[in-house]
Amino acid sequence: MLVWLFAQQTPLNSNATENSQITVSIPDLVTILIILLLAATVVALVTQRLRIPYVTGLVLAGLPITNLLSRQIGLDPSLVLNLFLPILIFEAAINTDISRLRSTFKPIAILAGPGAVLSSAIIAVLIKFGLGLDWIPALLVGVILANTDTVSMIAVFKEIRVPSRLSTIVEGETLFNDAAALVSFNLLLGIYATGAITAAQGIKELLVVAVGGGLVGGILGYLCLPIFVRLQDPLSSLLLTVALALGTFQIGQFLGVSGAVAVVIAGLVFGNLGLPRSASASDRITLISFWQYASFSVNTFIFLLIGIEIKPLTLWQALPSILLVILAYQLGRVLSVYLLLTGLRWIDRPIPLRWQHVLVLGNIKGSLSMALAVSIPLTLTGRGFIIELVFGAVLFSLVIQGLALPWLIKQLKISHVSAVTQEIGKLQIQLIASKAAQDELVNLLKSGVLSKAVYEELWAAYQAKVAVSERVLREAYNQSRAGQGKSNHSHLDGIRRQLFLAEKGAVSHALRKRIVPEDLVESYLKDLDERLLSLDDD
Repeated sequence: MLVWLFAQQTPLNSNATENSQITVSIPDLVTILIILLLAATVVALVTQRLRIPYVTGLVLAGLPITNLLSRQIGLDPSLVLNLFLPILIFEAAINTDISRLRSTFKPIAILAGPGAVLSSAIIAVLIKFGLGLDWIPALLVGVILANTDTVSMIAVFKEIRVPSRLSTIVEGETLFNDAAALVSFNLLLGIYATGAITAAQGIKELLVVAVGGGLVGGILGYLCLPIFVRLQDPLSSLLLTVALALGTFQIGQFLGVSGAVAVVIAGLVFGNLGLPRSASASDRITLISFWQYASFSVNTFIFLLIGIEIKPLTLWQALPSILLVILAYQLGRVLSVYLLLTGLRWIDRPIPLRWQHVLVLGNIKGSLSMALAVSIPLTLTGRGFIIELVFGAVLFSLVIQGLALPWLIKQLKISHVSAVTQEIGKLQIQLIASKAAQDELVNLLKSGVLSKAVYEELWAAYQAKVAVSERVLREAYNQSRAGQGKSNHSHLDGIRRQLFLAEKGAVSHALRKRIVPEDLVESYLKDLDERLLSLDDD
C-alpha cells in the first residue's frame, strides 16, 4: 500500500498542478525505496559519529539528491495528513502518562492554546505589513509556522538527559499543537471558501470540531478496550491498534470533527487503560516496540523527503522574504514563551528561565508545516510564494536550530547529573525490573509453566537484587533527610509528586462516589496542592 501511495505522489513545489501525476514502474519504486533506506542508514552512522540530530542529518542528506529523485517521488500532503500524522500522534499518545500530563497540564495548555494564538497573530501581522500579503494568506502562514514539530527535540532528549517535567511539557505541547493547527487551518480555509464568518461562528466551529473530536476519540478508544483484553494473540492486538489509529482519524474527518484530536484522545485512553491490562509483559513490549518502529520509519521517510523536496536555488531567490518570516516566527515564539509563562507562577510551579530558553530554540518546524502549506487551494493568490516561505523556514529550523539545540542544553547545564544521582537511577531501574520479573514469575507459577522448585530458585535470585537496591536507596533517603546529598532532592521529590498525585486521584474519586464529605476534601486537596508546588522540578 505504501508503495502505491509513493507511486501516486506529486512533488511539493509551487509549480505542482491538480492534474500532475507521476507514473513510476514498480521496479523503479523498489529501487528508489532501497536508495532511501540506504541513505537513511548512512545518515544514522554519520550522525552518531558526528553527534548531530538524526532528523537534521536526513534533511541535509536529501538536499544533494533533489534533482535526482524529486521528479520521481514526492511527499503528498494527503499521505502525510491521512497516514503519517495519525501514526505519529497515536505513538506519542500511547506513550504519554496521563498522570504526568495532568501534573504539567497548565503550562502545556498555555503554550498550545493562548501561546499558539499569540504566535500566529504576531507572524500574520508582520507578514501582512512586511510582505504585503492579504490577511487570509498571512494568517495561514501564521498558523502553519506557529506549529512546533518536536521530533528533533525528543531525539535530543534521548541523548542528553533533561528533567522529566520539561520533556513532558514538550511532548504534551506538540501532542495538542498538531491538532490545534489542523483545526485552525481548516477554519481559515472555510473562511476563504465562504468569504466571511463572524467571531461567534468561528469560536463555535472551533469548539464543535475540537470537542467533537475528543468525544469520537474517547468513544472509539473505550470500545476497543474489551476487544483488546480478549485478544490473546499479540499480532492481532497490533492490527487492532493500527485500525484504531487510522480509523479514528478517518471517522473524525468523516463526521466533520477533528481527526487529530480524536487520535490524541483515543491514544491516551488506550495507552493508559488498555496497555496496563495486557496479558503479559512480552505482549506490551511487542506492541510498544511496533509503534516505536512505525514512528521511526515514518519520521525517517518524512525528513529525508523534506530534504529532497526543498529546492535551495528557489529558496535563495526568495531569501529576503524568508529571513523576514524566520524573524517573525522566532519573535512570536519568544513572546508567547517568555510573556505567557511569566504569569504561570500565579497558578502553578514556575518554569525555570533556562527551560524557557530551550522551549524558544526548540521551536522547530517539520513535516506538518510543509504538508499544510501544499494543502492550500490552488486558487489562493500567492500560494507558490507561501510554499517557498514555509519551506525556507522549515529548512532553517531543522538545520540551524536543530544543530544549535544540543549545544544550548549543554551550555545551560540542564542535563547535569551527579554521580550519586546516576548510581541511584541505576539502582532504581534494577529494583523496578526485579520486581516486575518477580510478578511475572508468580504468573508463570500459577499457569503451570514453572515448577515450585524452579520458581523459588529464580525468585530468590531476583530477591537478592531487590534487597541490595532497597538498602542503598534507603541509605540515600536517610542522608537526604539528614540534610546531606542535596543532589538527590529532585529525584526524591519526583517520587513524592507521584505519590501526592495518587492521593489526589483517590480522594477525588471518593468524593465523586459521595464516600467522603466535600468540605473536608477541599481542605485536604488544597493542602496537597501546596505540597506539590513546594517540590523541586524533577
